[in-house]
Amino acid sequence: MRLTNVSMRLISMIGAIVITLGLYGCGQNESQNQSPNEKGIAPQVSVQLWSVKDEVKRDFEGTLTILADMGFDGVEFAGDFGKYSDDPQALKGFLDGLGLKVSGAHIPFEKLNEQQFADTVAFYKALGCTSLIVPYDARAFDPQQIEAVVADLNRLSEKLAPQGMKIGYHNHEKEFNDFQQSTYWDYLAQNTNENVILQQDVGWTTYAGKDPVEYVKRYPGRTFTTHYKVKLPDDAQDKLPLIGQDTIDWPSLIEANMSVGGTHWLVVEQEEYPNDLKPLEAVKISKQGLMEYLEVR
Repeated sequence: MRLTNVSMRLISMIGAIVITLGLYGCGQNESQNQSPNEKGIAPQVSVQLWSVKDEVKRDFEGTLTILADMGFDGVEFAGDFGKYSDDPQALKGFLDGLGLKVSGAHIPFEKLNEQQFADTVAFYKALGCTSLIVPYDARAFDPQQIEAVVADLNRLSEKLAPQGMKIGYHNHEKEFNDFQQSTYWDYLAQNTNENVILQQDVGWTTYAGKDPVEYVKRYPGRTFTTHYKVKLPDDAQDKLPLIGQDTIDWPSLIEANMSVGGTHWLVVEQEEYPNDLKPLEAVKISKQGLMEYLEVR
């Protein structure tokens, strides 16, 4: 009987250890791999630095400091790194000091060719950047060349996976032109690997006359990052190209990103500056507009 009690205590202890390991070992990894929407947490908010490209060129550190003070969680790079172009470790230290993460980077396919692949990967890995997004490629809306873009994305998705990184593609309006009873964007989405990020630019999506919410739902888990930008339809009246003063159904889009899209980052992008606003002023207004939608959730 004593042996049985000891055995039972041992079994209980082992069970507790197993549970603990599950919570702090495998369980922790699973939590880290979940998308924010699976945990009911809103995605983080980043800013595409193209929005303030002239300011970044003029004063890289000062501009990023202002963006951090606005409350952004991260930045998405667009090829300008100030004095840190050859020193990603120092750049990472600077960003850490501001409390900024790197939500991703826009880079052309050329940066991932055979000659530049290793250096490009090393640079962005040092920044903690795992999402490399091709911002534009005219082949993507060319009926004779769309297949080449698909092939490049699939090849790079497999090549980057062992590095813990993903490739993605960012749309403009022409990717929504008709192609094979659908659109170029649909063709690209349906023929690329599941881990290829479909970085929807919702401004260009709406400008092309498409519903960005529908496209998040059409390809679940593919919008790891999404550009929150306004591009007003040509017939829009009494609206401004600023988040919250436009025509986009942001609450429905946020809900779709969180519940279906697997979205980790909402990336504010500002390419128009109405009423003589300076770029940083326009970015701040759009950021505030977005936060109002997020805060009512």
